[in-house]
Order: sequence, then C-alpha cells, then structure tokens
Amino acid sequence: MGARSGNNYLSALRKLKHEVWIGGERVADPTAHPALKPVTHSFASLYDMQIEHPEAMTYRIEDGGRAGLSFIQPQSADDVRRRGAMMRQWAEFSGGMLGRTPDYLNASIAAMAAAHEFFAAADKRFGDNIVEYYRAARRNDWCATHTLLNPRASRAAGWAGQTDADLALRLVDQTHDGIIVTGARMLATLGPAAEELLVFPSTVLKEDPSQKPFALAFAVQCNAPGLKFLCRDPFDSERSHFDHPLASRFEEMDCVVIFDNVTVPWERVFVCGDMARCNALYVETNAVVNMMHQVVVKHAVKSEFMLGLAVRIAQVSDAMSLPHVRERLAEMIVTSELMRSCLRAAEADAARDRWGEYVPARPPLDAARNLFPKLYPRLVEIIQLNSSSSLMATPSERDFKSPIAPEIERYFGQAGAGARERVALYRLAWDAAGSSFAGRQVLYERFFFGDPLRMASALVDNTDLAPLVQRVKDFMARTN
Repeated sequence: MGARSGNNYLSALRKLKHEVWIGGERVADPTAHPALKPVTHSFASLYDMQIEHPEAMTYRIEDGGRAGLSFIQPQSADDVRRRGAMMRQWAEFSGGMLGRTPDYLNASIAAMAAAHEFFAAADKRFGDNIVEYYRAARRNDWCATHTLLNPRASRAAGWAGQTDADLALRLVDQTHDGIIVTGARMLATLGPAAEELLVFPSTVLKEDPSQKPFALAFAVQCNAPGLKFLCRDPFDSERSHFDHPLASRFEEMDCVVIFDNVTVPWERVFVCGDMARCNALYVETNAVVNMMHQVVVKHAVKSEFMLGLAVRIAQVSDAMSLPHVRERLAEMIVTSELMRSCLRAAEADAARDRWGEYVPARPPLDAARNLFPKLYPRLVEIIQLNSSSSLMATPSERDFKSPIAPEIERYFGQAGAGARERVALYRLAWDAAGSSFAGRQVLYERFFFGDPLRMASALVDNTDLAPLVQRVKDFMARTN
C-alpha cells in the first residue's frame, strides 16, 4: 500500500478494536469517542498531506511505489534534509503541539532495520525480524506508539528484590509461538490512536541474571489479547475550536499499558534476555539520533509558534513599543534561533554511520534536547506575562451568539483587532499557556527524553572532551 490516506487510517483504527479505557468505561470506537476523535482526525489530516503533496512527503521505494518520507533510510545528507523538511510540514500543522506523530518512530524503526546486524549478533532471527517489521510498517504506513518506562513502587528503591519487579513488564514464558509477557509500562502517548505498540528497553539494566526477564524489545499489535490501555483524564477536547483551539484538535492521550500474559510472536521479537544489547540498542543503531531529529524539528516549530503568538498579542494590545515586552520577545527569538541553528547544524553535518545510513550529527541535537526542557516553560511564562489579565477576559463562542453579543463587540475590541479576533487570540494564548492542555505540554517537554539530570549526565558521557582538555594542557605548557 505505501503512503496511506486519512480515511484509510481511520478505517483501520475502527476495525482494530483494541482495549482502551477512559473514566471507567471501555472505548468502543476511538475515532468517534469525544476525547479521542479530535486527535485521530488530526492524524488523518497528516496522512492526507502525504497524498496531497507526494513529492514533498513521500519517496520512491524498491517496487516503484511511494512510502512516507519518514521511513527513508537516508543515503545522503540531502536525504536527511528532505526528511527534516517533511517532518517540519507535519509539525507546522499543530504548531509543534503534537509530539508523537508517526514520523518519530518511523525514523527510529528505519535506523534499527539498517542496523539489523546489531540484532542478528544475538540471534539471526532478530536481525531478520527488524528488517521485516520495518518493511511491513512502511508498506502499511502504520501509526505506532511506544512505551519505555516501568512503574516504580519507590523511586529510591533498587530493582533486584524490590516490589517493582512484580510491577514491571517482564518475560514469563517462551513457547513455540513466541514469548509471553506480563506487567505494566508507562507512558504510552497516543495509545488509543495507534495501531502498533513498540516496547523498547527502558532503563540501564545491570549485568545480572535477575535482569534477564526485563531485557526485551518487541512490537505487538495494539489489539493483542491481554493488552489494555488505561488513559488519563481528558482535558478540553469536547469544546469548540474557538473556545479551545489547541485542545480541541491536538490532545494526545497518555496511557499506562497493562500486559496480562500477552503473547508476542517470535517474528516480532528483536531482543530477548540480552541486557548488554538492550543497554546499547539506542546508541549502537543510531535510533536515538533519528528520534532526536524529529524532536528538534518539533522544538523549532513549537518555539516559532509561541513566538508568533506572543508577537500577535503585543500587536493587538499595542504593546510592541514597550521595552519590557520587547525584551521578552527578544528572549523568545533567541530560543527560536537556537533550535533552528541546532537543527541546521545537525542536518548539514550528517554523515554515513557504520550501518550505511546517513544520520544527522548528534552533538547539535543533544544540545537542543537538553536546552528545550528549560526554555519551553519560559516561553509559556512570557505568554502569561505579556497577556496578563486578558487571558481571563475571554468570553466563549456561545457568548458571541447570545443577547450580550453587542456589548462584547463594543468592549472587547482593541486597536489592533475586533472583539471576536481579540477574544479568539487570547483563547489561543490560554490554551497554549494556561489551560490543562498547556500544563500537560509543559510537563511533557520537561521530561520528553526522561530525567533532565540523566540527560545531562549522558551528554557529558557522549561528548569527546579529551581534545579540549588537551588544548588547555598545551596552553599551560607554553612558554611564550
């Protein structure tokens, strides 16, 4: 099939009938449920973009058909840039508010398939499995989600011998047909809108026999028997686009995934019982670099969206000349330029890896992914500061259709916009900086790649500091 349409995606999701729970009730159809319909239809629009813009959004594959460009295994730096441009088009659709669009995992799966020898070193079947899975994902253009984290009874407790081991996803049996797993994983963003679930290693595993049951990497269909998705509370998705312009379109649902003796066919297993291979998977295959590429594209788009929103607020409120407003806008410009610069540097310095795939340069992407969790909350704060009480003075869409509408038109207009435009603008600002949707966005960005301290430590480990230290030593040794 290759690149699919939005209708194809929605039809497939209706037929899937995976077990999704929201508010104590099982969801019959995620494409029609009030809390899930908006995001599933937004994803359908993303898929339609591939059909509407085939040259920009797809590429030719071996059989002459077209596949989504996010599946490409780049053979040049230009291929990397083409993929980045495609990712930008998807990100601009939501202003960067959709973090787990399918390109995130598509690029990762492509990298793993290119590195199939890494998996085959443990078991030839696993190398063949990742290649075949990549081809199937590309052919069907699946929407996939993934889950990484094990639940913790105590964040201070160690693993071995703790109750956490009874909660975490683990291997319980191996049969002729596949492996059987049980336990829970967090936090599967987009679970109700996905067709496939990828389970990757979560944390660094100790080289200890007790850890073997947790050393897993596999893929499973979201409707597999025994698989359940337990959703958090929905936010404001049932409101109109006017009242909640972001939440009513782009609320990605987050889920805890429960595995109750789920059978995973052998052909979908990529790692089993190999702690060292689990610990090395992301780095050795460069999957993490491809993930970061999509994420930093999103960071750039999101910072631009927030900057554009802040500028329009300043224009409408006739505040563009105020020094404190200009200083804050300058701060947002710096953030936006930093994200774009990191992205451009990573794409410009793309190089072929040991598996034959061109990947973006990692250091600029690492810099961006460590910076953005600190910078994004400040972007939100600036929207709040520059909007002030106007974030609260926002009648609803129904008010504009009520007998009080003439008064709203009279008192809510400003020099730069009429009443309806002004109110719509501040309702957008509220959804970006003050609503439940906005709060989730901040939390999501803070922990997108995990604990910031671990990310910082990993950055130190992954940076070659020896030449810089040597430069200092050489300077100190100079006599002139």
